[in-house]
Amino acid sequence: MVVVAAVLITALLIVPCGSLVATVLPWLGLGIPLLAALSWRRWTALSLLLPLVTWLVLFGPALLPGDGRDDLIAVQHNASDENPDIPGTVRELLRVSPDLVALCEVLPETLPAYDTAFGPGYPHRARHGTVALWSRYPLADDRPVDIRPREFGADWNRGLRAVARSPHGDIAVYVAHLPSVRLGLTGLGTDPRNESATRLGAALDAEPLDRVLLLGDLNGTVEDRGLRPITQRLSTADAFAFSWPARAPVARIDQILAHGMTVTSLWSLPRTGSDHLPVAARISRSG
Repeated sequence: MVVVAAVLITALLIVPCGSLVATVLPWLGLGIPLLAALSWRRWTALSLLLPLVTWLVLFGPALLPGDGRDDLIAVQHNASDENPDIPGTVRELLRVSPDLVALCEVLPETLPAYDTAFGPGYPHRARHGTVALWSRYPLADDRPVDIRPREFGADWNRGLRAVARSPHGDIAVYVAHLPSVRLGLTGLGTDPRNESATRLGAALDAEPLDRVLLLGDLNGTVEDRGLRPITQRLSTADAFAFSWPARAPVARIDQILAHGMTVTSLWSLPRTGSDHLPVAARISRSG
């Protein structure tokens, strides 16, 4: 039984899987010490080396500290359209002195409260639909990015692109909020999310600038194969930094990814008035 379970854990770790398994993939490692406690023969205990080594290869780097290098700090947060404390939320985000802050679920009627909370330290802002970006740096050429699945209405707008004029050169900054996934009898319903990821991947593929930063609630982990149109173009730091749900985070579905730059460290911030935790990243201009 122990050997079979060890093989099963290994297979789940290395074989491409659906969104439901990908969401909890790092937690499969908890099964290894449990199986070790059940092992009483030497050969069954040796069988645990296979899932242990596999898990360490995949997730071991996330246990190491980031290298601390940064040319800028970015924050991503699904702030929730039901957030009761916008000033308190922004104060929490600004504690890490970010250069860029991307928010999802920003309603038009809440925009003045956010602008007031960010204050003069973040004079540059872009917003399209329900996603917004605040910046220390001037923003140019901001425009919506069409990531709308075909079955969604024309008023659904959750993507933007802007060029941040940083001291280290221009950066194409994308902010995106992919559709939610729904749990059903056959697993997670991911078709709209995956279609949106494909459209975002095409936009990233056509991006003319060398340095690209994506901040967004992607409603999936970086191990999720449905996000491959994005993750095959951009990368992030090895880190757990779980962001959802805020009460007891089990997965990071809020992402900060880069191309032509390096995300050197990634971590989650304290809870705000949202059902997500914010995530922050240190980013080096060296790619």
